[in-house]
Amino acid sequence: MLQKESILIIDDDKLNIIALTRILGADYQVYFEGDGESGIHSAKTFKPDLILLDLVMPKMSGYDVIKILKADEETRNIPVIFLTGRRDVQDEEAGFVLGAIDYITKPFSASVVKLRVGNQLKIVNQMRMIHNLSMEDALTGISNRHHFNNVLTREWERSVRQQLPLAFVIVDIDNFKTYNDTYGHLSGDAILKDTAKIIMNGVSKGKDCVARWSGKEFAIILPETNLAGAMAIAENIRQNVEATTFEIKDNVTTNIVVSIGVNSVIAEQDENYTLRDFISNTDAALTIAKKQGSNRVMPAEM
Repeated sequence: MLQKESILIIDDDKLNIIALTRILGADYQVYFEGDGESGIHSAKTFKPDLILLDLVMPKMSGYDVIKILKADEETRNIPVIFLTGRRDVQDEEAGFVLGAIDYITKPFSASVVKLRVGNQLKIVNQMRMIHNLSMEDALTGISNRHHFNNVLTREWERSVRQQLPLAFVIVDIDNFKTYNDTYGHLSGDAILKDTAKIIMNGVSKGKDCVARWSGKEFAIILPETNLAGAMAIAENIRQNVEATTFEIKDNVTTNIVVSIGVNSVIAEQDENYTLRDFISNTDAALTIAKKQGSNRVMPAEM
């Protein structure tokens, strides 16, 4: 069963909340709050797909609330529709400037509310799809190299600021050309997809990031992870790949192995060791692993 899209209503008028819940409750998961401060807290907690925000409230107006929502990385991308009894063009302009995507006027018309909410959620879903496609590798569904590079840069900068360890791992499928030549490229693609799943299952679902690094290589970012921890994760992935029987086609199976280079540092704002060096040293560790016979995990030399 598909999970319902969620809507957060922020309005100090209980009758408005009751009316909107009756209109939208059958089709959406509805949350509601009676003041701006509580609404901001719930927006961060529930991460709704859409917020319906009353323009006029005591203590904190809708304008004040949307300013805070749009200034916060956690909530800035949640679309906001203003609820208002006003029909002043200047008010509407002010709301759009602050980031509102639409207005719903009071008293509510059930059909209008449903149409405006439905239309905006369609746009939201289309934008999400485009955004996801721009970040994903088309074959495996994991992050692509461009998105991964952005995450790696961001985590490197965080390591510099907070002086926390950052680990980087490159996984390479050994003798992959042989599999492609023997079984064909479609079977090779199937191996890549299954290997990506094994790697994804070998890392946590939090800040860790897995990506398609190149044709037959995968890369992993492990924030707040020292070398020993990263080596343990890499070895677990290596063992799981080795233990997996890959189905190529009907009644045809094969086994593969991987070589892995591992690196971990506490980044410094130092030109003597840059992010480029960090990547290069990890790649060098991978090269050594392959030269020493493949199917092994190798730490980077500092």
